Amino acid sequence: MTTETHIKLGRKTALISFLLGSCIFGFYFLTSVFELLFIGLGYIILAGLINLGVLILIVDKASEDKNKRKKLYATCGLMLLNIPVMLFYCWITGILLNTMRITFTNATQTTLTNINIEGCGGGHIDKLESGESETVWVDITGDCSINVTYFFNGVKRDENVAGYITGNLGQKMKHNIGGKNEPLL
Repeated sequence: MTTETHIKLGRKTALISFLLGSCIFGFYFLTSVFELLFIGLGYIILAGLINLGVLILIVDKASEDKNKRKKLYATCGLMLLNIPVMLFYCWITGILLNTMRITFTNATQTTLTNINIEGCGGGHIDKLESGESETVWVDITGDCSINVTYFFNGVKRDENVAGYITGNLGQKMKHNIGGKNEPLL
């Protein structure tokens, strides 16, 4: 292979690795589908091995081609930029695993006020108009449950949102306040 072929291979490998990793992370961020964690881990291992192999080829070529050594090493640097990106995605994933992202929707015909999310890290929403939604990020502080209290026509009400939550099981969910809700799986 020529030096230019090595450079193109390194750049394409870096770009494809970045794009595929970003897609997996993006889908997980948007959906919190637990299986994507295993896909992501498998991808990190596979992409790491492929990138390492290409990196070794480029470094080997750089030792042979003294004239284009800087370009080859620059390509290696480009490939290595995926490492801090991967570490950043892993860090954000760790935060997501310890956070419940709950979208509360007012399913009643009246304005709800003083909405308190109780349990775990808790949270608060001042008011929700009928049909309005707001997402609250609730820290998972250990084994806990989440309830919501609110005022409906001046009367305080209490609803269960999630019966049992524990660390590293954070997810994205929806809760209709004052309406029918699907059970948390």
